[in-house]
Amino acid sequence: MADILYIVVPCYNEEEVLPETAKRLGAKLAGMIAAGTVAGKSRILFVNDGSRDKTWQMIRELHEENPLISGLDLSRNRGHQNAVLAGLMVAKERADMVISMDADLQDDIDAVDGMVAQYTEGCDIVYGVRSGRESDSAFKRGTAQAFYKLTNRLGGELVYDHADYRLMSRCALEALEEYGEVNLFLRGIVPMLGYKTGVVTYERAERFAGESKYPLKKMLAFALEGITSLSTKPIRFITWLGVIMFLISVGMLAYILVRFFGGQTVEGWSFITVSLWGIGGLIMLSLGVLGEYIGKIYLESKHRPRYHLREILE
Repeated sequence: MADILYIVVPCYNEEEVLPETAKRLGAKLAGMIAAGTVAGKSRILFVNDGSRDKTWQMIRELHEENPLISGLDLSRNRGHQNAVLAGLMVAKERADMVISMDADLQDDIDAVDGMVAQYTEGCDIVYGVRSGRESDSAFKRGTAQAFYKLTNRLGGELVYDHADYRLMSRCALEALEEYGEVNLFLRGIVPMLGYKTGVVTYERAERFAGESKYPLKKMLAFALEGITSLSTKPIRFITWLGVIMFLISVGMLAYILVRFFGGQTVEGWSFITVSLWGIGGLIMLSLGVLGEYIGKIYLESKHRPRYHLREILE
């Protein structure tokens, strides 16, 4: 007997693209049910992340029109990662396997077949990985690769060119549920689970309609969130930076003493000014890094819920 599949789709102000997304995903899931690949209880779960447009109203209408479509409404906007997590946790109680993907139709829907095939072969996690980045600008391509390399160097285990398009079994989702941190970075947490994994490559398309929810400012904030959520090496780097600065200061003290006793002291402020600005900048940078981690500790210590469910359409 085929297993139940849920496709979780987080939505934030997606009224322009939602009808087409529902149409394509509905056709894909209906075809898979007809072919016996997945069970008839399989569903598409649209998660409304506090949208300010007609997204939730449209999800209600789609649910009434198509029995394969379900809906989940969060009480307010909690961000993409929390919306994905909310959908995964709700789907976990109803499905044997869950696929998460964005609503903008950039992820190839046909890759779902490959993910389910690898699941039936024993994989608990199947990553959707881009086959290339030719459609991206040189700047975006370069910064993305730099982010993956930097995060992995700092101790993360990111899968290159993978975002949040993945399949997870119920077993993997139960393990994910045990990770209770508020500062959520799913693409870094999922590889930590340690279950058998697979990869399906696909060509990422242009956004079907609407605007990207991740401009440069949000992308930088997301990258910072990922690095500080996965690694403490930046703090360790500050320690080594302090050691290096101390050794340099000892060397400079010896140099000044030699110049002083040799009668070669030169009056001037340029060297002192440059040194003060340099050391002051390093101190401010170090305090900033420490502040990031202290802020995360502060948020984690409150144990606030990551989201609240307002309504579920089933």
